[in-house]
Amino acid sequence: MRLPKMKTLSAFALLGTGLSALPLAHAQTASCEYIVTNDWGSGATANIEITNTGSAPINGWNVQWNYQDDSLVNVWNANTSGTNPYTASNMSWNGSIQPGQTVTFGMQVNAANGVDVPNVTGDVCAGSSSSSSSSSSSSSSVSSVSSVSSSSSSSSSSSAGDEPTAVELTDEMGVGWNLGNTLDAIGGETAWGNPETTQALIDSVADAGFKTIRVPVAWSKFSDAENFVIEQSWMNRVEEVVNYALNADLYVIMNIHWDEGWMQPTYAQQEYVNNRLAIMWEQIATHFEGYDDRLLFAGTNEVMVDGDYGTPTEEYYTVQNSFNQTFVDTVRATGGNNADRYIVVQGFNTNIDHTINFAEIPTDPATDRLLMEVHYYDPYNFTLNQSSNITQWGSIATDPNVTETWANESYVDYQFSRMQTNFVDQGIGVILGEYGVISRQNVSDHEIYRNYWNEYITQSAVDHEMVPVYWDNGYAGNGGFALFDRYSGAEIEPDLIDAITSADE
Repeated sequence: MRLPKMKTLSAFALLGTGLSALPLAHAQTASCEYIVTNDWGSGATANIEITNTGSAPINGWNVQWNYQDDSLVNVWNANTSGTNPYTASNMSWNGSIQPGQTVTFGMQVNAANGVDVPNVTGDVCAGSSSSSSSSSSSSSSVSSVSSVSSSSSSSSSSSAGDEPTAVELTDEMGVGWNLGNTLDAIGGETAWGNPETTQALIDSVADAGFKTIRVPVAWSKFSDAENFVIEQSWMNRVEEVVNYALNADLYVIMNIHWDEGWMQPTYAQQEYVNNRLAIMWEQIATHFEGYDDRLLFAGTNEVMVDGDYGTPTEEYYTVQNSFNQTFVDTVRATGGNNADRYIVVQGFNTNIDHTINFAEIPTDPATDRLLMEVHYYDPYNFTLNQSSNITQWGSIATDPNVTETWANESYVDYQFSRMQTNFVDQGIGVILGEYGVISRQNVSDHEIYRNYWNEYITQSAVDHEMVPVYWDNGYAGNGGFALFDRYSGAEIEPDLIDAITSADE
């Protein structure tokens, strides 16, 4: 059974005021375990796992623990009070633990004389235990990630049961829309010119006929930049936006986006990136573990060596493939709903040719839960190059002097059919995570060809069993992609919206 979707958290719950929406259950029917997940000598991250070992639901919980030398820095997914001993209680959405289920909350600590591993007690705890999953301690700011990767290798394969396979899920996801240049903006949600996202905007997207939203996120807002610990306030804001989408009954794809380009796929950077990726995804996956199958995690975005748009070397694609494996291992190791959550990996630079030629499907202990992501912006001179004289596209073009000689309709179908053959037919769902054409309002009749291109790409993607997700950067001027007014939610491009969403009818 999957947990029902989580509703938007109240401001009080997000701030951790200690309010609890559920009465406490006093029967001692749970195991309560403290697990060190990353130990760097002077500090650590850890989880407390509460597993219902009884036959009846637990409705509300609190637990206590005491350090000899450590001090608590921050906590996520629980309300906390006290100062050594510390007390944690459920938030409004994770107080109910069904028989056999586990609720996890996490924390960061500073350590004065080595990392403590305390016992956990509480009203629901039948017994307590503690363990450390870190393979070693190090004073280095880049700590080992081997314990995260190895933890999934012993996991047994999960069965999807009556739930859809990854390929079947794509049919349910319909046509999607990107909340671009927003939570992925470096410097904060409004740093690139868009306003804060609202429920009204997301409702407009859903009302227009979109069934999926992709939420690109720059996560590197650190409370501890040396050890990659994400600010709790930022985690909560991303969660609030995710809840807007779930409230609107949309599927959600949430990723680590460009994030200032730290995922360089070179041998020199491989250990650093895999370690940082694992530390960050462990926090993200743990925080969102309680969400149901309508939330998909996507590991990265357009991973490439800065400035090199050519065919990747063996080094480049080998390292990029390792990022996908680290993402899968890390998410699966967090357990609970993440043990068989639908998750999305990426081909090199999300380029279709590079994906088909070089992508290696990660080993996954779950069955039929993987999807592959590619993007499509061909031909570049028509879709993205604002200075180009290429302003028409496809069979409806009237002037060959302003029309590319390649990447027409037959090319689109050929590329998408290759994705279908190499991935869909092999049981791997496919997400067309970005596509679109910039607006060129200064070019007469450009809108005709722009709408036709988007309509054709969307329909061909659906016909080849892919999930097309239109790129919207929120900018409505010349060179922009906006479909909706980000302030009011009003439709800016109703004809283009209809051209896109009609593919799913």
